[in-house]
Amino acid sequence: MSTALLPLSPLPRIMLEPIVRATLLEDLGRSGDITSNAIVPPDAQAQLQLRAREAGVLAGLDLAELAFHLIDPALHFKAHLTDGARLSPGDCIADISGSARAILTAERTALNLLGMLSGVASVTARIADAIAPHGSRLTCTRKTLPGLRALQKYAVRVGGGSNHRFGLDDAILIKDNHIAIAGDLPTAVKRAQAAAGHMVQIEVEVDTLAQLEQALDLNVAIVLLDNMDLPTLRQAVAMAKGRAVTEASGRVNATTAPAIAATGVDLIAVGWITHSAPVLDIGLDVA
Repeated sequence: MSTALLPLSPLPRIMLEPIVRATLLEDLGRSGDITSNAIVPPDAQAQLQLRAREAGVLAGLDLAELAFHLIDPALHFKAHLTDGARLSPGDCIADISGSARAILTAERTALNLLGMLSGVASVTARIADAIAPHGSRLTCTRKTLPGLRALQKYAVRVGGGSNHRFGLDDAILIKDNHIAIAGDLPTAVKRAQAAAGHMVQIEVEVDTLAQLEQALDLNVAIVLLDNMDLPTLRQAVAMAKGRAVTEASGRVNATTAPAIAATGVDLIAVGWITHSAPVLDIGLDVA
């Protein structure tokens, strides 16, 4: 499977803790873990293991560890793998030992975050692998789950993808509705160019070769070639070569991606790798 474009750095704890804390508080509700508190003696100790139940790419291990330690800082968490590891069914990811009550209380939060992010990394890697021979890069979008954008975009990087905008303030992306409201593409682009600072890039979404020619004549940095069939996309890439970075979007999966990449497009944008990635099955089992 693909590796990330650059060495990955884990997200700093100060970014992770509010999300993990809020997730634990949601689960604890008003009375805490009444099941574990009723059944498990307060002094009971346990050793459990995080194990992969299917193949994929690991992401989010720091969040899982943080979930256990926020419930009980005395728990011992020993990781055997790191984010980016390629998992096979049965692989031991980490050992957790200490208070049985604390481990069981943190279990669901840890698994929810770990499974969700590993799922994003896994589907990202699947597509990134498929397009790698053609030199194209996979990028995500702003179609992320509310409140989890930084985490999901990190998981995309773990899976070998790259990140698009993090928010509306990163860059200017002129889409079809902007063009419709402005009246036409040149008007929208010229207004954006007048407003943009020298560090802000401008990308324009185009649906036709005629729109593409307009955008190229206005010297935009990036063109988003939206939902074009392969012959049209190939022609669009040839038109833009040396004039703008090209990004394709629409109907992309691991099966369709190689043919899209073979057109020579620089980037392939996929929204579902964040908003609809299947959770990777990871379990917590008694050692």
